[in-house]
Amino acid sequence: MAKLTNDELIAAFKELTIIELSEFVKLFEETFEVTAAAVAVSGPAGGAAEAEEEQTEFDVVLEAAGDKKIAVIKEVRALTSLGLKEAKDVVDSAPKAVLEGVTKEAAEKAKDALEAAGATVTVK
Repeated sequence: MAKLTNDELIAAFKELTIIELSEFVKLFEETFEVTAAAVAVSGPAGGAAEAEEEQTEFDVVLEAAGDKKIAVIKEVRALTSLGLKEAKDVVDSAPKAVLEGVTKEAAEKAKDALEAAGATVTVK
């Protein structure tokens, strides 16, 4: 088998859908017994240009459940794939992130839904 260059690999990955790429990462992790985790790397001194870049991923943080805790638990379950116990644990351990790395539209929609259920929510 011919060895692919980094540029050829990147070009091949660009052609994959997000789901296909996710499946590849899982298979890669299983095959090589590693975990693909983000690593924080400090950039060059010219970080001002990066700070001006628009934020594309947002976290929805449940600050407090409010008076309608059951409604908030139901909404957390609807927004995530968590079971009843896990959703209750999230609500009980507020402040806690409910959704991480979502689009601005998804974050605003989740915030509105949680606030309608009686929760106090912030989007970061």
